[in-house]
Amino acid sequence: MDEKIRKALKSAFDGEAKAALRLKVYAEKADSEGYIQIAKLFRAVAASEGIHGTRALKTLREIGSTEDNLAASFESEENVAKAAYNRFIKEATEAGDKEAALFFTQSRDVEETHAKLYKDALSSMASDRGIDYFICGVCGYVAQENIPDECPVCRARKDRFFPYGEVCR
Repeated sequence: MDEKIRKALKSAFDGEAKAALRLKVYAEKADSEGYIQIAKLFRAVAASEGIHGTRALKTLREIGSTEDNLAASFESEENVAKAAYNRFIKEATEAGDKEAALFFTQSRDVEETHAKLYKDALSSMASDRGIDYFICGVCGYVAQENIPDECPVCRARKDRFFPYGEVCR
C-alpha cells in the first residue's frame, strides 16, 4: 500500500475513533440534561463514525488472527502503561496538576491490568471458557469473575462496577 494512503487511512481511523467516543460522552451529557432526542442523535452519529473507523482499520489490513490481535493488544497496553503514561504523570506532577496526575496514574494502572487480561487470554485461548467481566465506572478497571469490594486502582465502592454483557464468549 502506498505510504501516503496508509498515513491517510491511519489518520481517518484515529479521527473516526475519537469522534465516536466523543459523541458517546456528549450523549451522556445530553441525557443528564434531559435532552433525550439530542442524546439519541449523538449516539446515532457515534455509531456511524464507528462504522467509518472500522472500515478504515479493515482497509489498512491491520487485523490479524485472534492470537495476533491479542499479542498486539498486550504489547500496546504494556507500551502505553510504561512509556506514555509515566511521561504524562511526570509532566502533570511537575506542572502541579494533581487532577491530571491522578487521571494518568489510574489510567496507567488500569492499562497494566488490561495487559494482564490479554496475557491471560493468550495463555488460555484453547479453553475459550466463559468469563464474566465487570468494569469500574470511575476509572475503567476491568475485573474478571467477581466484583471486588473496592476497586484496586481508584478505591471506588463495589456498587460503582457494572457488568459487561452476561458471559463473554
